[in-house]
Amino acid sequence: MPSKWEAVLDAKPVPLSEHLLTECSKLFANELKAWPPQIESVSGPDAQLLAEHPPPPGRELLREAFRLARWDLEREHDAYDDYMRNQRWSQAGLSAADRPMLLFMSRLIEEQLLGLGEATQGRVNRKAMVRVLDLTERAVLKVESV
Repeated sequence: MPSKWEAVLDAKPVPLSEHLLTECSKLFANELKAWPPQIESVSGPDAQLLAEHPPPPGRELLREAFRLARWDLEREHDAYDDYMRNQRWSQAGLSAADRPMLLFMSRLIEEQLLGLGEATQGRVNRKAMVRVLDLTERAVLKVESV
């Protein structure tokens, strides 16, 4: 019978950078699962949106928010613009009433990731932020593979 340490000793080493991204994604996923989100300051339409005590966003809204945040991080402005201009969120079963929460959640996701880049003084670049986004999305939505 193998000892309990054999699995650890046989495990492939994980680069420190990948470990950082994985741990950040776990932290971020836990924050996104909590409702309402813990944010330092909210103003304008976002403050009004949260003041109305909306229910937690559903799975489809979160999936679309991750999509928008990904396009923004990857600087896919044409895809983002086309999505918003042609109201492509409706193909995911969302309505115009869901749009404010969709935009709020996508900004929240993106700002958290950009904050990670700032906190690491740019060592976590946009490509790494997208990796954190993918890991976070998988954890939040329980997606098999992203």
